[in-house]
Amino acid sequence: MQKIGIVGCGNLGLSLLNGIKQKSPATKLYGSKRNVASIKKYEDENTVITNDNKALIEACDIIILALKPYTIIPFLKENASYFNANRHTIVSVATGITTTEMKACFDFELDIFRAMPNTASSVNESITAISFGRDELNRTDMVTEIFNSLGETIVIDETLMESATILGACGIAYVLRFMRAMIQGGIEVGFDSKTATKIVSQTVKGAAELIIRNGSHPEEEIDRVTTPKGCTIVGLNEMEHSGFSSALIKGIVTSYQKIEKK
Repeated sequence: MQKIGIVGCGNLGLSLLNGIKQKSPATKLYGSKRNVASIKKYEDENTVITNDNKALIEACDIIILALKPYTIIPFLKENASYFNANRHTIVSVATGITTTEMKACFDFELDIFRAMPNTASSVNESITAISFGRDELNRTDMVTEIFNSLGETIVIDETLMESATILGACGIAYVLRFMRAMIQGGIEVGFDSKTATKIVSQTVKGAAELIIRNGSHPEEEIDRVTTPKGCTIVGLNEMEHSGFSSALIKGIVTSYQKIEKK
C-alpha cells in the first residue's frame, strides 16, 4: 500500500488527514506540523504525526503539500535532495503556485500535480479540482482516488486552478456567510439560534441536492417556489434591489483578482 504524507496539517491539511482516515482507515498516513502538540491526538497505528519533514518524505510515496503558498518554494528548495523521481509524486494544494514554479526547484524531473479541495474534506463532502501533469509513475488514478474519498472530484486545466480555488475553496466561506445571514434573519422573525441554524442548514443541503440530483439550473428550482404575488418573489426582489447577486459576483471576482496580483 502506498504511504501518503501531508506536509502542513493546518486547517486544510488536517481536513485532508481526517477525511482520508474516515474513508480509508487502513491507509498509512503521515502528517507534519511545526508544533505537533495540537494534532498529536490524531496519531494511531496507521497515522504518524511528526515535525520531521525529512522523515515524512523518506517514508511516503505521495506527498501532499498543504503549506501556505509563500512557503511552498522555500520548502521544496530546502528539501529537494530528499525527493526521488522514481518514488515520489507531489500533490500541491496551495493557491497560486504553478507546477512550473515547483519543478524549477529540482534538477531532475518529478511528477507534480495540483489539487484544490476545500475544508469539507473533513466530512468527505469536498469538491476537489485536480490538474495532472507529468505522470511517469502512473499515479493519476491513485491521486484521483484519494480525493474521491473526500467527496467529488473534477479534472481541469491548470490555468483554471485559481478560478477553482475561488469557487470551490473560498466558496465554502461565501456559502457559510450566506447561511449566517439567513440564520440572523430567522432569529429576527422569531426563532432561537439553534432552531434557525437547523432549518437553514437542512434548507441549504436540500437546495444543493435538488441541483445535483435533478441536474437542473438553480433558476428552474426557484421558479417552482415563486408563486405570483407570493412572499418568495417579494423577498427575492428586495434582495436583488439591495444588490445581493451583484455583491456576490463582485466578491468572487475580487477574490480572483487578489490571487492574480500575487
